[in-house]
Amino acid sequence: MIPVAEFKQFTEQQPAFKVLKPWWDVLAEYLTVAMLMIGVFGCTLQVTQDKIICLPSHEPRENLSEAPCQQLLPRGVSEQMGDLREVSGLKNNLDLQQYSFINQLCYETALHWYAKYFPYLVVIHTLIFMVCTSFWFKFPGTSSKIEHFISILGKCFDSPWTTRALSEVSGENHKGPTAGRAMVTVAAAAGPGKAGEGEKEKVLVEPEKVVTEPPAVTLLDKKEGEQAKALFEKVKKFRVHVEEGDILYTMYIRQMVLKVCKFFAILVYNLVYVEKISFLVACRVETSEVTGYASFCCNHTKAHLFSKLAFCYISFVCVYGITCLYTLYWLFHRPLKEYSFRSVREETGMGDIPDVKNDFAFMLHLIDQYDSLYSKRFAVFLSEVSESRLKQLNLNHEWTAEKLRQKLQRNARGRLELALCMLPGLPDTVFELSELEALRLEAICDITFPPGLSQLVHLQELSLLHSPARLPFSSQVFLRDRLKVIRVKCEELREVPLWVFGLRGLDELHLEGLFPPELARAATLESLRELKQLKVLSLRSNAGKVPASVTDVAGHLQRLSLHNDGARLLALNSLKKLAVLRELELVACGLERIPHAVFSLGALQELDLKDNHLRSIEEILSFQHCRKLVTLRLWHNQIAYVPEHVRKLRGLEQLYLNHNKLETLPPQLGMCSGLRLLDVSHNGLRSLPAELGLLQNLQHLALSYNALEFLPDELFSCRKLRTLLLGYNHLRQLSPQVGALRALSRLELKGNQLEALPEELGHCGGLKKAGILVEDTLYEGLPAEVRDRMEVE
Repeated sequence: MIPVAEFKQFTEQQPAFKVLKPWWDVLAEYLTVAMLMIGVFGCTLQVTQDKIICLPSHEPRENLSEAPCQQLLPRGVSEQMGDLREVSGLKNNLDLQQYSFINQLCYETALHWYAKYFPYLVVIHTLIFMVCTSFWFKFPGTSSKIEHFISILGKCFDSPWTTRALSEVSGENHKGPTAGRAMVTVAAAAGPGKAGEGEKEKVLVEPEKVVTEPPAVTLLDKKEGEQAKALFEKVKKFRVHVEEGDILYTMYIRQMVLKVCKFFAILVYNLVYVEKISFLVACRVETSEVTGYASFCCNHTKAHLFSKLAFCYISFVCVYGITCLYTLYWLFHRPLKEYSFRSVREETGMGDIPDVKNDFAFMLHLIDQYDSLYSKRFAVFLSEVSESRLKQLNLNHEWTAEKLRQKLQRNARGRLELALCMLPGLPDTVFELSELEALRLEAICDITFPPGLSQLVHLQELSLLHSPARLPFSSQVFLRDRLKVIRVKCEELREVPLWVFGLRGLDELHLEGLFPPELARAATLESLRELKQLKVLSLRSNAGKVPASVTDVAGHLQRLSLHNDGARLLALNSLKKLAVLRELELVACGLERIPHAVFSLGALQELDLKDNHLRSIEEILSFQHCRKLVTLRLWHNQIAYVPEHVRKLRGLEQLYLNHNKLETLPPQLGMCSGLRLLDVSHNGLRSLPAELGLLQNLQHLALSYNALEFLPDELFSCRKLRTLLLGYNHLRQLSPQVGALRALSRLELKGNQLEALPEELGHCGGLKKAGILVEDTLYEGLPAEVRDRMEVE
């Protein structure tokens, strides 16, 4: 006999194996129990009750299948009832043994096999389903791995180290400076350098060195440290062993495919034969010599109940089959042989948790279906949690809030800015500076903004320069309407965090990075459609065309800057959609001519075409359609001459032509009556047209680094001129008419061949010593009263 104790192992294994049973396996177990009850109930009826009851038929038929037992009442019963005549039964003259013999004979020969064996089939099929569901738990090639994994998983889940590590990494157990000092003490005990596995074990084995904390908040005692050390070793060895193959994954798929095939087979033949369960059964046997009759009409006593049970059974089988089909979908629609701890890394901050594959990954996917907390707690033993947390605590200890507050400065926009560069991480103390308005992070790897970001209520500007950052959803909601300016610089633009494009309150977006060579021509960015308030977009890259997503903000974009680092920019027709654009910069875009799309921008006020390959600007005539254009920058090109069409730009106020190859200026330039600034420095000009004297609104004139030998006297009729830059030319003298420039406040003459300065400079009331740049000998040659007047503050 088998002792009862032998069955104890089955009762003990069930709770342990449940972690690898997703909801569909649990549902399948309940369904198999229900189907088994149906089979057992049917089998019980088969044993305890009569199977079939037959009576002889007085009208034998040649073909009983065409009209089997149409009625049990004798012919003429209805007429007899209508005549109210008494009806008597038929006498068969059969004894009980003969009836029993006929019942058994007709049960074996006339009753359909499905009606006879239905309950037994249900039991057999259900047992097969049960075996298929749990076969991989018993198969020798898989059971050992499963048992080992469940054993390790349970210990990892219940280990005190897991709870402490998660709370320390996520900052839940970080109460204040005391906790920080305790962790620093542990770090000192571990020694300098990267904390490896041996150092982590040292921290765990020697917790008695931490004496600054009460026992309630110390890391681990010696026994718990030894257990954690053993678990780390077990997990590492088990991972190497299990990731080598995929036998668990293959076995689970095979048993699931078998169940699906079994489901279809059961469903098909049950639907076909369920109608064979009939209440009346016609039976014809050659027993006339024994009983005197050959035709019998039989009653299958359990037919009605079996038909109901069959309906219930088919319903359960259909539900079971749906769960099997869903399981197959789950198995094949996603790569279950790869498991990523990305969500755990983002949630806990343990960025070094490795992804796993093969059977290890498959079991973790099954565990997630049961309870994702198991995989999260198990992930602790795949990560260097102590090292990462110690680094963070040491960083917080080094960069205190007081030290960071001393680094606060006003940036160019007048915002209070904190700039951090090349740190091993982002100190949590940053988020204690509630007065912070701008945060600049450079060369800081793997940043994850904690929930403490919500303390920076005045933050409006964020710069991420080679500093990839992750932003939790709660922090993204906090910054979505608050952040106004963001700058992101990375190696490739596909590294730009996606959350950047969800900051709908953004006014300025500055992106710097390269497109991969295969994507440079397509030049696609993430959609900017959510940035409803974006007014400034700056993109420094190697794009082959204007990104298509720019049109998503075409209705409200006011400034667009494209710096292409010398790569040629083509397909500029999309710029026509920027109807309200005021400022456009196309810098280093390899342009050889002014793009025609620019002339369609009716609201354009400033155009910058710096550092291109412009040689001819004949298209300048078309700028008359840009009636609001006031600033035109054509600097750092190869322009050899300015066409006379420039006279059409009467509304132009600033014209930059410096760093080109100009040798002359057209006289028609003097017809640009609105010009206030003219910069033609760093060219090859030898003379100036006298018509420049017509520019009565001119305030700034830059002529440095040319080859001018003289200046036309008409130039000094520009009475509003405040800045005159004439350095590094070939001037031999300065006309005394310079004294007519009463508003002149800055004069550059250094680097010429002047022998003396005219004393009429004393008439320039706004010119002071600090505003005149000239050799000391020439300045000393001025009359004393002129120098005294210039030196008076």
